[in-house]
Amino acid sequence: MKLREQEDDTMSGKPFVLAVVGPTASGKTALGIELAKHYGGEVVSADSMQIYKGMDIASAKPTAEEMQGIPHHLIGFLDRGTAFSAAEYVKLANERIRDILGRGKLPIIVGGTGLYVDSLLDNVRFSEVKNDEGYRRELMETARTQGAEVIYRQLAEADPVAAETIHMNNLVRVIRALEVIHVTGRKFSEIKAESRLEESPYDSLILGLNYTDRKVLYDRIDRRVDKMVEAGLIDEARGLWQESGMKTAANAIGYKELIPYFEGTMPLTDCISKIKQETRHYAKRQLTWFRRNERIQWILLEEFSQMNEIYKKSENTIANYKNI
Repeated sequence: MKLREQEDDTMSGKPFVLAVVGPTASGKTALGIELAKHYGGEVVSADSMQIYKGMDIASAKPTAEEMQGIPHHLIGFLDRGTAFSAAEYVKLANERIRDILGRGKLPIIVGGTGLYVDSLLDNVRFSEVKNDEGYRRELMETARTQGAEVIYRQLAEADPVAAETIHMNNLVRVIRALEVIHVTGRKFSEIKAESRLEESPYDSLILGLNYTDRKVLYDRIDRRVDKMVEAGLIDEARGLWQESGMKTAANAIGYKELIPYFEGTMPLTDCISKIKQETRHYAKRQLTWFRRNERIQWILLEEFSQMNEIYKKSENTIANYKNI
């Protein structure tokens, strides 16, 4: 099934974009593919780890078999160790969306990186604040020697509003916020608010996947980590560790927790348990982020026993939103 003429089929006269979001292990990838098959769509990933080459298992990149012939964009295109910002993501995602729409297909944004999804669909305009590499290195060194909490406290004092929206463990974003404050003399939260003043170029519907019972999600996370280990996670992580010492992109959940095992300071079972724990914490942070978005239409997954039932519920939600 294909969309009718994109521009005429929207409520606002804008091209329509569908998004599937939610915490890790909630089934976003499978649902996005089913919707793409039905509506003649293509997937644009919104995952900050799947963008990197060679980081396949821990980032849960869909395999060619799982993709079922559906084109996926912005997956595995960037070299590890290369910094990548939300602004760069928005630029590339918009290019892919225009291409997909130009071929009469439906763009489907799929991923759990809330910053990417919100920045894209809310048309965030990133201010061109210059970098201060020296100041950034100074903050990084402070974090290394005194802990990330010290840097986070600096942000909380300088801009409490920004500190509420950035997790303490997200050191890159904490440091960037402090850098913007340092360079501009203004609060990061004020500049961010100004960036959302322009209207989005898209008419969008965001489907969110979640479980009412958090334990069900956490059990799914634990099982997925076990499957990752069976699929070769340890060897993949060891290769990254030997190659780069887990720098930059490789310093992600599923990789960094295995370093003590490679160094001989912790048993493998304990490291795997740590991966599960950190992934559960990450899922909780994802949900906290997405729940702030009142536009998300949530699908509670306990209500369904099969993927096709979830798909049907999603299809009904889309049909109720607009006549597709």
